[in-house]
Amino acid sequence: MSNPLRAAVVTGGGHGIGLAICRRLHRDGVPVVVADLDGVAARAVAAEIGGTAREVDVADEAAMRALVDDVERDIGPIDLFVSNAGVAFGDGESGAVSREGGLNPVDDRWDACWRINVMAHVYAARALVPRMLARGGGHLVNIASAAGLLSQIGDAAYSTTKHAAVGFAESLAIDYGDLGIKVSVVCPQAVATRMIGIEDDAESMDGGFGGNDVDGIMSADEVADIIVDAALSGRFLVLTHPEVATYVRRKASDHDRWIGGMQRFREKLKG
Repeated sequence: MSNPLRAAVVTGGGHGIGLAICRRLHRDGVPVVVADLDGVAARAVAAEIGGTAREVDVADEAAMRALVDDVERDIGPIDLFVSNAGVAFGDGESGAVSREGGLNPVDDRWDACWRINVMAHVYAARALVPRMLARGGGHLVNIASAAGLLSQIGDAAYSTTKHAAVGFAESLAIDYGDLGIKVSVVCPQAVATRMIGIEDDAESMDGGFGGNDVDGIMSADEVADIIVDAALSGRFLVLTHPEVATYVRRKASDHDRWIGGMQRFREKLKG
């Protein structure tokens, strides 16, 4: 299948949704750069799809700028940048205010989530927006989460930074959407990835924790197809799980009632 995209970069492309997006873009005939902190995984995916691997820490602005410089010099203009890398740690023992992680220990989960779930999107845009404006357009796809529209029970840092990621994508679309830069923000619920305890390419999607499986878990391949199709059609808000739209409407119509429902759901999960 021919595709007019000259080059695509997918961060967090070594695993999960990023891996599935890389495979989908390859099937569409797009030259793909697989960027991941896990260099071994990035190289394995690149070898599988005939792409290019880059070992990159998305929380490092200099590294992100170097990534963009290198790809545009060696491969071609980046017409599609999928900012997919993200982290979640879970609340520590003191709940929402916890500094430490819960299921995934870390010294300061708030700092890590802020740098990776938010600033990585900012760094990508800083490097790419001037170039895209100069050549008349491009696509920026930022992977957030349904937690960025609702909230993830048991992970305040993740929920907060995903809300911020949605807000940043909105600002990008407002500022540059009428100047040729298409912006999409993706807000999935549970996807069969390592983030919810399911390994890449697992045959079974049984798993999930903390209520992640309440509406069913989608495969990474299903989600990747929805993301690519919706983004390339120019859609801003991409909801891979349609029920999220219903939850958002309920939340907006009566926030207090929604909080009460979430409190009851939290108690159910604890039980």
